Amino acid sequence: MITDFKKSLLRFRNSFFEYVQVGENTSVIIVATVIGILTGFGAIGFRLLIDAFQHLAIQETGTNILERLNTIPWYMILLIPCAGIVIVSLIVHFFAREAKGHGVPEVMEAVALQGGRIRPRVVAVKTLASALTIATGGSVGREGPIVQIGSAISSSLGQFLRVPEERLRVLVGCGAAGGIAATFNAPVAGVMFAIEIILGNYAIATLTPLILSSVTATVICHAFPSITGGNIRAFAIPFEYRLVSAWEIPSFFLLGILSAFTALAFIVLLYKSEDLFDWIKLPVWIKAMAGGLLIGAMYLGMRHFPGHAHCWGIGYESIEMAMRGEMLWYVVLALVGLKLLATSISIGAGGSGGIFAPSLFLGAMTGGFFGMLLEDFYPASIPIMSGAYALVGMGAVVAGTTHAPITAILIIFELTGDYQIILPLMISCVIASLIASRLKQDSIYTQKLSRRGINLHLGVEASIMKATKVKDLMIRDVPTVSLKAQFRDVLNRMLEENIHELYAVDDDGCLKGVITLNDIKTVLNEVGLDEVLIAADLMETTVAMVTPENNMLECMNRFGASDSGELPVVSDTTSRKLEGIVTRRSVFLLYNREVLRQGTLGLKYISGTKEAERRDYVEIPENHSVDILGVSRKMAGQSLKELDLRKRFQINVVSIKNRRYDHRRPNSDIPNPDRKLKVTDTIVVVGPQPAIDNFKKEFGL
Repeated sequence: MITDFKKSLLRFRNSFFEYVQVGENTSVIIVATVIGILTGFGAIGFRLLIDAFQHLAIQETGTNILERLNTIPWYMILLIPCAGIVIVSLIVHFFAREAKGHGVPEVMEAVALQGGRIRPRVVAVKTLASALTIATGGSVGREGPIVQIGSAISSSLGQFLRVPEERLRVLVGCGAAGGIAATFNAPVAGVMFAIEIILGNYAIATLTPLILSSVTATVICHAFPSITGGNIRAFAIPFEYRLVSAWEIPSFFLLGILSAFTALAFIVLLYKSEDLFDWIKLPVWIKAMAGGLLIGAMYLGMRHFPGHAHCWGIGYESIEMAMRGEMLWYVVLALVGLKLLATSISIGAGGSGGIFAPSLFLGAMTGGFFGMLLEDFYPASIPIMSGAYALVGMGAVVAGTTHAPITAILIIFELTGDYQIILPLMISCVIASLIASRLKQDSIYTQKLSRRGINLHLGVEASIMKATKVKDLMIRDVPTVSLKAQFRDVLNRMLEENIHELYAVDDDGCLKGVITLNDIKTVLNEVGLDEVLIAADLMETTVAMVTPENNMLECMNRFGASDSGELPVVSDTTSRKLEGIVTRRSVFLLYNREVLRQGTLGLKYISGTKEAERRDYVEIPENHSVDILGVSRKMAGQSLKELDLRKRFQINVVSIKNRRYDHRRPNSDIPNPDRKLKVTDTIVVVGPQPAIDNFKKEFGL
């Protein structure tokens, strides 16, 4: 049934684009609007799911959570977070591991390195996992999940419509913009979030679809006021701020500094928690149970403390209390530490949820505490409102954690609608972002990518080169010579094999030096030396080398410092056992292929024996493409010989895989012309793109 439904959708898509002829820009506008609608409804559905799970867990929804938590039995406080995070960890582990954590880094990685491709299943898994985490007391937010859900929806739609990678990246940004806009009722901030954090691209061409998606998602949420609050702002601001005196400006500088250190503490503690849980070698559900019990014990241990329940879930109710000045100074201060611990454990133990709301919470408490101190410091002629400092602190901590001050300023501005708050807000946000980025290069989002070896600060080009290892390109067949080889033997070897470099190795195969043609030419001019010299006398002992685990960026740097056309690859720099060579040409071909895309396509294949694994790139003719396709029912039961794809469509099948196997374990077969295809098979085809399109249309792919 699912296959028939998919085929019907494919036929509808093909028919729609065949009969409805629209320009590229018009089609992007239409798709961006559809994404806004889908993201808006996705945000509504996500809120409803949180409420449903929350009612199931504590029999309460809405704004009375704190009161309810004060009345439920102590063992429920302990067990509910534990049960929730265990269920979430299992869902994420078995269905979509990229749904773990706060989600935004995965979207950034998809945009930067995967052409905007996100698996469709992320929509369902992230929705379910994050809703469960929040409803059962996980100290996380809903903004990050909605961003990932919206981005996954837009990516899935873009892949279904087969839009080019450049457009697909923009559509992913549209989903992110719609998610933020729908959450905060802040369409302008949604656009800026997508530009400043997700896309990193301020091009005018991206603005129109981002704006349309953001505005449409906001309008959808306005249409359901009983669920989203309509056009009511996310937070009820209980005051109207006025800058009474210029003497208040220095205090906002200080708030920016204090917020920067709060943001840094959040980033460090969050990833230390992830490291700790990753270090523990136990099944994911056991680690999740331990994390859930820790969170529950923390809530339970503070039960007689006035702020024990404020860290439960998103925490918007507590933020509003801080802005109204309804908390004692020591409660506000304690909540900074409690929230840091609760959020770090919730995510580190395997929960799924955002860090945007916790950043707002930390900012509100940091600013509220600072404002309370200033109330006693400033004279009565300068009335200080601690709530105003709580509000500005929210933006400052967000700016410090995300390194995105413009987004932080716009979100707080749209939450208040009061221009008077802009001046102190700009001061604190810029100072917090400047200090946090100076002391720590990575934001709370890019830190996760850097730990995977992806450095977006270097640009997409350097990130791709950094993600490729020397072992992926090295040649294992290396021309070597014994240290005791005679000069004539060395010369004949280089002439016969037409090589420019020979590597001198000892009896254990360890690299001792390199002999070049220039070394040979020098000796040829000296009469009689060729009779007495051996390879050890000819070689240069100072050799630039790399190891198989070095990345291509490091390799390029070594080539930059060397005139050689190739570098030896050794097992390690201590034993220097020679394993292969990597050529300058192969490195720069990789750069062209993966980054510049200058008319060359490459197909990477991995082959191996018991002794060694080999990874190579095969050049594919210009204007050809590679596509991975599932076998349709129309093809199933026929062999490649019967289908005769080469003659009918001018395409070649280069590999067959069975989709029932684990994708992490290679399972490719060399095409057998007599092998009957199954619906569980996936084929890899190569050919001109129009020919591949005709083939897919013929077989409903």
